[in-house]
Amino acid sequence: MKKINLLYLLVIFLIEPAIAQTVEKITEATNDFIHSLNQEELQKIQLRFENDNRVKWTNFPIGMAERKGILLGELSSQSKIKFHHVLTTLLSSQGYLKTTSILHLEDVLNVIFKQLHSTKEIDEKTYNEIVGLRFDYGNFYIAFWGKPDPIEPWGLKFEGHHLSINLSVVGNNFSLTPFFIGSDPAEVTNTKYAGLRVLSKEEDYGLKLINALSPSQQKIATLSKAVPKDIITNPNSPQMITDYQGIKGSDLNKEQQFLLERLIKEYIYNLEHEKAEAYINKLKKTGLDNIYFAWIGSYEIRKSNYYVINGPDFLIEYDNAGFLDNGNHIHAIWREKGNDFGEDLLKKHYAQHKH
Repeated sequence: MKKINLLYLLVIFLIEPAIAQTVEKITEATNDFIHSLNQEELQKIQLRFENDNRVKWTNFPIGMAERKGILLGELSSQSKIKFHHVLTTLLSSQGYLKTTSILHLEDVLNVIFKQLHSTKEIDEKTYNEIVGLRFDYGNFYIAFWGKPDPIEPWGLKFEGHHLSINLSVVGNNFSLTPFFIGSDPAEVTNTKYAGLRVLSKEEDYGLKLINALSPSQQKIATLSKAVPKDIITNPNSPQMITDYQGIKGSDLNKEQQFLLERLIKEYIYNLEHEKAEAYINKLKKTGLDNIYFAWIGSYEIRKSNYYVINGPDFLIEYDNAGFLDNGNHIHAIWREKGNDFGEDLLKKHYAQHKH
C-alpha cells in the first residue's frame, strides 16, 4: 500500500509542475497577443469573466449566430501571428492543424457553392442564402474573459463555424473543454480540394473499432435509434448523456481495447503535450474497463453514423449525418466531466478565495 501511495505522489509531483509550466507559456503567449492590440480592439476583445457568454457556445456560422469579441479577420498581420502563437501553445501539432484546417474549410465551402451555382445545381435564392451564412477563414471570434492573472480566473474563447475552443485558467491549472470540432464536408468530393479530409481519424478509427467487434458484441454496442442530426449534447439541446450505454471496455479483448484507446487518444492528443499527458495518466489510472462505447447507424464509411465514448472522467461524442443525412458532415466534441468551462477548477478556487 505504501508503494502505491508513493507512486501516486510521484505521478502528481511530475504532472503538476508540467501543467504549471504550460500555464506560464499560455499566459506569456496571451499577453504577447494582447499587447499587439490597439485600444479599440482591446475594448471589443476583453470582457468580464462573469459575462454569461463565457459559458455559452455554438457551432453555427456567424451569419446565424454572432458572438462577442473580435473577428480574426479584423486583426493586423502582427496580431494574427501572435494569436497563432497562442493556438500553438494550447494545441499539439495535430490539434493546431485540425483547427486551422477547419478555418480553411470555410473558403473551401465558398468555392464548392460557387461552382454549384455556376453549373446551376443550386438556384440564385439558395446561393444567396448560403452567402448570407458568411463562410470565411477570418470569420471566427476571439474573446477574453478577464485578464491573464496568476491567481484570479481568466479565459479565452475562439469560436465560429464548426469550432469552439474554450480555455479556462485558474492558478496553475486550466481546462480546454468543451472542445468542439466539425468538418463539412467530411470529405471534399469536387473542386481542386477533392479528397481533403480534415477529421479523418475520428471517422476511420471509430469505424475500425465497430467493425473489429464480433456480431454479438456489435449487438450490445449498437443502440436501436435513428442517427442524431447533431451531437446529443449540442448547445441547443437540454439533453445530457448520463446513462452508460453500449459495450463496456471490460467486455473487449486486448486488440479491441487497443483500438478503443487509440480512438480516445485521437481526441486527447489534440492538446499540447503536458495537458494531453495529464489526461493520459488519468486514463491509465481509471483504466479502459469502465469506459463504454456505443454506436448508432451504419458500419460503413459515407453512411450516417454516430458514436459516444463515455468514461468516468470524460465524454466523447461524434456524429456524422448532417442535414443531408449523407454521412459527410462531422461534429465531434471532447468534454471533461464536471470541468466544462473550468467548473471544477473554479469550485476549488472559490472555496479557497473569498470573492
